[in-house]
Amino acid sequence: MSRLYNCSNCPGYCCSYPNIPLTKRDVERLAEHFGIGFKEAKQKFTMERYGEKYAMRRKDDVHFGRICRFFDTENRRCTVYSARPSTCRAYPGKGRCGYYDFLMAERAHQDDPEFIAGTWNK
Repeated sequence: MSRLYNCSNCPGYCCSYPNIPLTKRDVERLAEHFGIGFKEAKQKFTMERYGEKYAMRRKDDVHFGRICRFFDTENRRCTVYSARPSTCRAYPGKGRCGYYDFLMAERAHQDDPEFIAGTWNK
């Protein structure tokens, strides 16, 4: 099945979810990516959130308020794509991204190929 969306045309909506759960293996993968130990990676990159032992730390974002700490907010891209968490690897799960459908419809309606929903009041 081919994907019915293109992440390179999206401003990273899924990266703005309030909780990006991580597995122990995800933290290990990030540690390997940065050449640091598990404990350091856990401390630098994760926090306990919504009952999850490992959840991604977040940072400020002009479009969505908060976003994954590894998201490049200027270029709107993942900076750890090869080491991204399993949640990100599986997204959206069914081959179609609802936000992408909404975004493409809004861009057509606004006649603006770079429109990002949520920024019109900023």
